[in-house]
Amino acid sequence: MLEREFIVSNRLGLHARATAKLVQALSSFRCNATLSAKGREVNAKSIMGVMLLAAGAGTPVLLRVDGEDEAAAAAAVAALFDRRFDEDG
Repeated sequence: MLEREFIVSNRLGLHARATAKLVQALSSFRCNATLSAKGREVNAKSIMGVMLLAAGAGTPVLLRVDGEDEAAAAAAVAALFDRRFDEDG
């Protein structure tokens, strides 16, 4: 199991478009993935689950991945966060 913390740094936070990118990035991996923020933990492969976190800009989130391709999944998510979900130019 891998855990990695991120700070939501794109201006609009994990809104619908950013959440869809996150879920799509994780959908090709076989590992289980959860995202935690503000005392809630949700399935990171569920758009509705991630939206329920209401993680705005500046919110710390914890990604937990567990399974055979967990390192690759964590790297894919890290790349999204690093690029600010391709939103902030």
